[in-house]
Amino acid sequence: MSFPEEKPENPSPPTVKKRSSSWSDLWFKNIKTPLKHVVWTMQLQSLSSPATKSPYIPKTLTPTFPHSDPTLLLPDQLLLKILSKLPDAQRHSNSLVCKRWLNLQGRLVRSLKLLDWHFLESGRLAFRFPNLTNVDLVSGCLVSPRNSGILLSHRGVSVHIGSGFSKTWKVCEDSLLPAEFISRGLKLLASSCPNLRKLAVIGASELGLMDVAEECLTLQELELHQCNDDVLRGIAACTNLQVLRLVANVDGFYSSVVSDIGLTILAQGCKRLVKLELHGCQGSFDGIKAIGQCCLMLEELTICDHRMESGWSAGLWYCENLKTLRFHSCREIDPSPGPHEYLGCCPALERLQFQKCQLRDKKSMRVMLMLCGAVREMVFQDCWGFNNDMFSLASGCRRVEFLSLEGCSLLTTEGLASVILYWKELQSLRVVSCKNIKDSEITPSLSTMFSALKELKWRPDTKSLLPSSLVGTGMGKKGSKFFKRM
Repeated sequence: MSFPEEKPENPSPPTVKKRSSSWSDLWFKNIKTPLKHVVWTMQLQSLSSPATKSPYIPKTLTPTFPHSDPTLLLPDQLLLKILSKLPDAQRHSNSLVCKRWLNLQGRLVRSLKLLDWHFLESGRLAFRFPNLTNVDLVSGCLVSPRNSGILLSHRGVSVHIGSGFSKTWKVCEDSLLPAEFISRGLKLLASSCPNLRKLAVIGASELGLMDVAEECLTLQELELHQCNDDVLRGIAACTNLQVLRLVANVDGFYSSVVSDIGLTILAQGCKRLVKLELHGCQGSFDGIKAIGQCCLMLEELTICDHRMESGWSAGLWYCENLKTLRFHSCREIDPSPGPHEYLGCCPALERLQFQKCQLRDKKSMRVMLMLCGAVREMVFQDCWGFNNDMFSLASGCRRVEFLSLEGCSLLTTEGLASVILYWKELQSLRVVSCKNIKDSEITPSLSTMFSALKELKWRPDTKSLLPSSLVGTGMGKKGSKFFKRM
């Protein structure tokens, strides 16, 4: 008895596991056409190279890549050019792609603000960012409480403080690293970043700055906090220094002394200075005179919260090429400037600015405006004691072309008119937040003068109606710019 032969059941088709998309496939799929063409050309070259032994080359090639990163085919220099074209907002995400991109992205960084001093001492800063040209070490030199929610700031200095305040009210001095630590860090930075052009540091020593001067020959801009006369001996070797900011004393943060000795050392060593800022510095006529005689290229001088002796302003006459003179947060200008016959005029001075200063001494103000008789731009911003009598002293500056008044609450419309009507070369006027200057007090002569200005920004208070009251006068149409409102 025979049985029918059993037929085997149809085997189920083998399950084909779908390969998960790799990062390279997704990257190549979404890539734009020009870069896709570049990568595709490189792949063809690798297939047709003599080193590749292929039995045949198909007629139709599909752009397939291995599972590895396709950017490995690009040399470092080409990939650096590509990464440099990307916006700054993508640089952080680009550095997270792989270790190679992290290293390449570090080579593109030029400016850095250090927050952890150990990052510098460990050598990781030089390894990660070998091409730095701008380094700010101020925050890294200060040891702050980690869990403190109190931040104390003053211009370029910010420090976290605890609930227990210092008895001396010098929070930066209590939080500052030892001087030997800062000197060692400056030496390491100078040796690893010889192309440094800008540096900011606090509590530096003479030896630390000498290492920077010897290694970084292209250093052009330097900012020193808590500096004294001895520290300035170290920067005398910075022969190519052009911009210098000295911060000797900041109330509540730190205190140090920069006197005529330091200013003379500075003047004799840094003869190529173009911009100089003296913050909280002491000195007298001799120090300012030395700067004017030695720093012949000096064009901008900023005096901030100075502690200088009487008669120092007479030294400004020796700054023959000075173009900009700025006073910021000064309690007084010069209480005793000396006889007028010993005072000259700065012939090249073009801009005079007073910001947050106390202008109560009429004698010192008269002398300062005499020194700056040839200015073309004049700015008064948030100055205490600046009234009609003080502003009337500026009537002798007949070459003024631009005037800016902001926060001058004691100045009236009559005081403004008594000066600017004599300025025949005035072209631009800016009046903001001067509550005693009223629209209703505008005289016909002032209205005629306003219509001839090239630029007028008039907002003495929030209720100003001057634009609507001068409709039809042609104001702003005789110059190059139209009338502006806040």
